[in-house]
Amino acid sequence: MNKKLTYAGIAAMLLLVISGCGDKPTAAPADASGQDSTSVSSGAEGNNAGNDTPTATPAATSTPEPTATVTPAATEAPAVPEKQSLKIKTYYTDLQQNDLIPAEVSISFKDAKEKYTEAFKTLQKSDKADQIPLWSKIELKSLEFSNGQIVMDIHKPDEAQLGAGGESLAIGALSQMFFQFDEVKNIDVLVDGEQVESLMGHVDLVHPITRENNGL
Repeated sequence: MNKKLTYAGIAAMLLLVISGCGDKPTAAPADASGQDSTSVSSGAEGNNAGNDTPTATPAATSTPEPTATVTPAATEAPAVPEKQSLKIKTYYTDLQQNDLIPAEVSISFKDAKEKYTEAFKTLQKSDKADQIPLWSKIELKSLEFSNGQIVMDIHKPDEAQLGAGGESLAIGALSQMFFQFDEVKNIDVLVDGEQVESLMGHVDLVHPITRENNGL
């Protein structure tokens, strides 16, 4: 009887122990939960950190501005000097070649060379029958003006030959016509490029002719 009670007591205690063990709640593994939470948090933070990093914006590529092409200015043609008109005195002779006859004429020119060339041409022609040009048959080959000197080269054909009086008047007409220009200091007359002693063989031709040696 006592044994039965003893066994019954032991059995009851075992039941209590077993019952107690079965009812004890099982604690959730804190470490695992902590690790998962931390992992999730870290992952989120990592993503956030990645999102917070400023994305490098590519530098704007500057488009080169078109360079204006400079067109060279058109070269202007040198201005052509306008012709000037001038009234001058020229000289002829009478029908008997006794004296010089002055006459007023007009010339047009662009520069000094043309001025004196046109002036010489007035000795070669006349509009009046009683005014005889003394240089009409003389050919002017060239004329230059420099430093106050006129150098003219002429050609004298045989039909241009005059007597002593006519030759003297011709040189006088030439001298008086050119020396009316203050800038003209002397005149050198060449025949076919050479200095000759006489224009037509009667009167000495000095080189150069000046106001002084011409009596002007």
